[in-house]
Amino acid sequence: MSTGATGFLERYEAAVGRLPGDSALRAAAAAAFKVAGLPGGTPRARPVEAWKYTSLRPVAEATFQASPKHEAETLLSGLTLLDAPRLVFVDGVLRADLSDASPTMTTVGHSATVAPLLTGGSFTAGVQIARFADQPDFGTLTWPDREPMVALNTMLASDGATLDVPAGVDGGIVQLVSLSGGQGDFHPRHSIRLGKGARLTVVEISAGQGVYLLNTVAEIHVAAGAHLTHIRLQDEAATAFHVSTTYADVVAGGTYDSFTLNLGGRLSRTEVHTQLSGPGATAHLNAAQILAGSQHADFTTVVSHTAPSCGSRQTVKNVLAGRSRGVFQGKIEVARHAQKTDGYQMNQALLLSPYAEVDSKPELEIFADDVKCSHGATVGELDAEQMFYLRSRGIPDADAKSILVRAFLAEALDAVADETIRGLLETAVEQWWERQKA
Repeated sequence: MSTGATGFLERYEAAVGRLPGDSALRAAAAAAFKVAGLPGGTPRARPVEAWKYTSLRPVAEATFQASPKHEAETLLSGLTLLDAPRLVFVDGVLRADLSDASPTMTTVGHSATVAPLLTGGSFTAGVQIARFADQPDFGTLTWPDREPMVALNTMLASDGATLDVPAGVDGGIVQLVSLSGGQGDFHPRHSIRLGKGARLTVVEISAGQGVYLLNTVAEIHVAAGAHLTHIRLQDEAATAFHVSTTYADVVAGGTYDSFTLNLGGRLSRTEVHTQLSGPGATAHLNAAQILAGSQHADFTTVVSHTAPSCGSRQTVKNVLAGRSRGVFQGKIEVARHAQKTDGYQMNQALLLSPYAEVDSKPELEIFADDVKCSHGATVGELDAEQMFYLRSRGIPDADAKSILVRAFLAEALDAVADETIRGLLETAVEQWWERQKA
């Protein structure tokens, strides 16, 4: 067990009794984390296949402590946000004064039980919003005994957002903004539930300053005929660590449509486990990772087809400069009774430097005999003839590269149907490129 893992366990022991929620579940998670430690946290750590290309040794070697206060308002003002309701978490804790919501006491159902919810004039009527700190629920989909970072989150989570959209309601857009700073480690716990035929768009944005760890876990339930659009924009500080683990269960006719844009962080990993458990369920797990310097970003997915006539699509693009390293691991599992499955995954990488590296590991595990599944991977560099053409028209080298990179990313970004959200992502890409030219 690494020194880093020991530090997290000591923090948990010091906080026992003050953390919200099921203490027995937290204790079990702590026991699992004590055995597993951080993947790759020490040179002698037991190899973990799921973390084959990503070692958390830099996390184990970092020092995390109580974070000093920082100007969250300044961080927030520097972000480009949508004109939509938002919940802002600062160092893993909700800041109602920066959000479009405030705590209130609301009667639940017909009982006399009074539970704290969050309300705000900007949110769609009927959508229930609560804090994990007030209504702690660890859910039923996560695997603390199998996933070390989920165990770490389960040990230490103190706050997060719970979004519940009733049947038939269009919840519009909700932004979950995470601002981090100093040298702390933060573990938000989110839960999203959509009733039958409901719709919701969740835009997660994370940013910060300093050397910190943001380790988020989210559990998502999409009911029959419901549609969740889930957009992530990860633009952490260049010295930060970011780990996000999402579990989604989609039943008959439901759709989970996600897109992840990884730009920041010294080391990041986005992991998505999606189960298509009802006939006609659909999942889109698309992503783009744009890295420079010595950044490392890992996008890992597992799509489990456990019902017939379900479809999944994954397109992941990497743009890698300097000595950066991109990782894609995508696994499609098809159960024996999941006939008529249609699964597709594609990973493409554009290397802007001879020192950049990409690791691609697409997998198919199929037990049904009437399926259509495929996967592919390509790696290349900028086309010399296209560069020559643009340069011969007087376009500077950096701008020519930018044009070709944008063209390469266009297919991935086009997967985001909402023009406003797509514009937000395109602006983030432009700002990243400007930072590289500075």
